[in-house]
Amino acid sequence: MSLIVTLRVPVILAMIVLAGCATPERAPELVPPPPVAASTWRQVDSDIGAGSRAATSAARSFAYSQMENWKQLASQRAEADFIPWFSSYWTQQWLTAKVAWYNLSSGDTTDPPVNRLAAYLQEQYHDRVLAPVAEEVDPETIRAQATKLYIRHLSEQVQPIAQRYGVPQDQFERRLQDIPAIALAPPAAHNASLYQIVYSEPIDNLPAYAALLRQAREAAANAGAGLSKKRISPVAKQVSEKLMDRLAISGGASAASALVGGIAGTVISLGAAGIGVMLHEAGRAEIESQLRETLNAAMDDMWHILMDDPNTGMMAGIYYLSEQIEKSTPQTFTQPVEPARQALETLLPDESPAQEQTGNDEAPDENGAGKE
Repeated sequence: MSLIVTLRVPVILAMIVLAGCATPERAPELVPPPPVAASTWRQVDSDIGAGSRAATSAARSFAYSQMENWKQLASQRAEADFIPWFSSYWTQQWLTAKVAWYNLSSGDTTDPPVNRLAAYLQEQYHDRVLAPVAEEVDPETIRAQATKLYIRHLSEQVQPIAQRYGVPQDQFERRLQDIPAIALAPPAAHNASLYQIVYSEPIDNLPAYAALLRQAREAAANAGAGLSKKRISPVAKQVSEKLMDRLAISGGASAASALVGGIAGTVISLGAAGIGVMLHEAGRAEIESQLRETLNAAMDDMWHILMDDPNTGMMAGIYYLSEQIEKSTPQTFTQPVEPARQALETLLPDESPAQEQTGNDEAPDENGAGKE
């Protein structure tokens, strides 16, 4: 009997051990991550703002190079088409006839003849220069490409920030969701957080992004900037006024007025045309030189408006996004260098104070020359 008891004890102990092993382990309690320090969040915000500024710089460099190409093509097109067309003898005669017609019919409209002639010249410049160039390099396309490039660079700058400071990803994403990047509602779909901007792929599928581009495009059209034919540009009016003055001095306007009123066919005889062509060619170089100077100045103004106007230019969408981000991510400024320490520093030859530039590129005001 004692032997049986002795044999049973190890068996019972083994069963107890096996039963213990079969008992499911208790899951460890999840310990919430420690709260992120306020100083860390300030650094995160500072890095988001810095990322936005870096993305803005990259997008501006792209837009600048593309618009430089556009400007060069427009100047070449004007030289090859618009200037020869405008300065030709027959165009000048045609413009003379138009001025005469405008003067005759001025009683039927409140629009002065000089404005009507300017509108015609602006339309010709658009059709002969701006529209053909846009088929190769389109400012509207550049605006969209630059905005998309900004968003891509911004995403590359922002996404690694959480890992850099050890911020839990879910908390970092909530922080991005709290930053309004686009606020164009209604409808509500025209609002978007920085999280949506950074993580939406492709960005074209985001309704708020499409609304942002549409806002810039409509603002440019309403302002008569760039390729628009809605408003008479100052340069078109200036050319029109000079042409009106020249025709008035030469008596061409009054002569054409009489001819237009009495003859429906040929305005001038072939013999008079031959003499007129010779006289015109003698002064054609001066006409082209004056027009070229005016157009070049206008093109420079138009380029700056297209590049720098915060509401209608190539950077309009980018400036909007960066401003929204800057509002929610204040910069962290470093402490200024103490005067005593600053005096000990040695400037490199190309870093002397006399060589520092402090001026900022400013876009012309809305009355600047060159709007089309």
